[in-house]
Amino acid sequence: MVFFSTLLNHCLSLNSLKLIHAQLIKLSLCNTNTFLGNRCLDLYSKFGTIKDTLQAFHDIRHKNVFSWNIYMRVFVDFGDIKSARQVFDEMPERDVVSWNEIISGYCSTGFVYHAFSLFTEMVASGVTPSGHTYSIVLSFVPSVCHGMQIHSSLITKGVKFSSVIIGNSLIDMYCKHGCIDYAFGVFLDMEDIDVVSWNSLIAGFSKTGHKELAYSQFCTMRRTYYSPDAYTVSSVLTACSGVQDLIKGRQILCLSVKSGFLSNTIVSSAAINMFSKCESIKDSVTLFDNLGLWDSAVCNSMISSFTNHQLEENAMRVFVISVSKNIKPTEFTLSCLLSSASVFLPAVQGTQLHCLVVKLGFEWDPVVSSSLIDMYSKCGLCDAAKIIFDRMDIKDLVSWNSMILGLTFNGKTEECIDLFRELVKTGLSPDEVTLNGVLLACVYGRLIDKGLTLFRSMESKYGVKPTDTHLTFIVEMMMCAGEVNEAMKMITTLSPNRMNGVLCKLVLGYYGVEGDLELTERAAERLAKLEPMSLFPYMVLVKAYEARGRWESVARVKKVMKDRNIRKVVGCSWIGLDGGYGMVVFKENEVVHHGGEDVYSTLRLLMQDVEDESYK
Repeated sequence: MVFFSTLLNHCLSLNSLKLIHAQLIKLSLCNTNTFLGNRCLDLYSKFGTIKDTLQAFHDIRHKNVFSWNIYMRVFVDFGDIKSARQVFDEMPERDVVSWNEIISGYCSTGFVYHAFSLFTEMVASGVTPSGHTYSIVLSFVPSVCHGMQIHSSLITKGVKFSSVIIGNSLIDMYCKHGCIDYAFGVFLDMEDIDVVSWNSLIAGFSKTGHKELAYSQFCTMRRTYYSPDAYTVSSVLTACSGVQDLIKGRQILCLSVKSGFLSNTIVSSAAINMFSKCESIKDSVTLFDNLGLWDSAVCNSMISSFTNHQLEENAMRVFVISVSKNIKPTEFTLSCLLSSASVFLPAVQGTQLHCLVVKLGFEWDPVVSSSLIDMYSKCGLCDAAKIIFDRMDIKDLVSWNSMILGLTFNGKTEECIDLFRELVKTGLSPDEVTLNGVLLACVYGRLIDKGLTLFRSMESKYGVKPTDTHLTFIVEMMMCAGEVNEAMKMITTLSPNRMNGVLCKLVLGYYGVEGDLELTERAAERLAKLEPMSLFPYMVLVKAYEARGRWESVARVKKVMKDRNIRKVVGCSWIGLDGGYGMVVFKENEVVHHGGEDVYSTLRLLMQDVEDESYK
């Protein structure tokens, strides 16, 4: 028996297992010896098919709780929670492992309510939960109140978090629900802490928006002589990118190089994202090139960085190279590319990506579908976007928002408002993005009454507090309706910091030259801060001063323009060629251009044809 047990312990393949199993059956040891039968069953669950595993289970004559637990785990691993629950109900005896397996199974398949009900049933049946049980349950509690009840139960039972697993799970749970004070309290109460405890705390602070606190805890961790791992470094890099602190980010990157963590794809991806969000895309490219890691996570970070900086062609180039290196694109990859595909007109590349989405089976993924809707809408193909939207089985708020904004930007204002009514009927609560789209539709459609009614009721009816963007749309609506004075009264009540770029442009455009000079100056000063290279605020100020004969002020503004190197931005248009892979750009007032003579000759012929038609 010891000999066969040793053989099974060193078994690393299905063929070896079958040879040993055959010998055990030949000697009648597998059927009669439960221990050896369980070892074979466990190995079949790891190496073999489900058929082999079930046969091994049925061959065990005297089954114990370990046999049943392994048998149930097979169905859990294959995602067949219905069969797993049937096995659980048929078990003659259950231990804490049995309960852990079925609770974990329900959690992994998305049936969180059933998992929590089973945990309650487990406690009621008198089975004492283990630390692993609590870590499973705390990972999916539906609200912080449920988590606090479990926490209170642990305190009542006298558990002082001697178990690091329980303490870490509580920290993670509280951070996940935004209660960082409670998370920090648990951390301080723990008798023993490890690197995972620090990681849970630092990552929790970073994800809940407390980036500076995450960095300070990392410094404290280093001072207490705990060695950070790759996950720690990636969390701190994410925190640095959140506050756009490039200096600290570089310091953490140097630490990761020194510690040998940069070869870890999680760390290298976080570093690329950090440089990108700190507006240092050149450093992202340099790091990506020096790494030479053609991994899915690293490529996704680089593609995302390029798209966030409007370098869509570079993003597409990285994608093409990654595919040539047999790196399978993920949902995130396709979503990033689709969000930038609208710049390639006509929508050839977008439709090619759509074909790839279908081929890879991501068509029903809500994130990818929302990106497809957004891409087709930006290309002006609203009907194609609506077809995708209607085919979606599960529509989350992002999908509704993408379709509402798509209809708005394509001038289909009535359809947008009708779709908004459908959204409300489904029971989903609209957010500020939804109302942005609907109010903008009211602006485009000159639907003043509907827009004002929605604006006045958005907080009481939908629980959305009006933002500066919402106020901007209302001001624009009122100006379009000729109620300029009323709009100006609303603007004068705002503090200068609440005036966004669009609002400033509205003030300067409708009211700038001949209106209240103090308001014009305030709007121009604010716009100059928001858009430092914009010519518009300076030109309006110049015209306003000229209209009042304030020539010294005109000279002062022009001197500021010269000192700041403010110049007129040259407008341009472009035409996509060769199926969207090439692009020809025509700058404003440009006479000399590659192939320009042919272009202008063609234009002259077209104009001549137009004139001839007008005389007929």
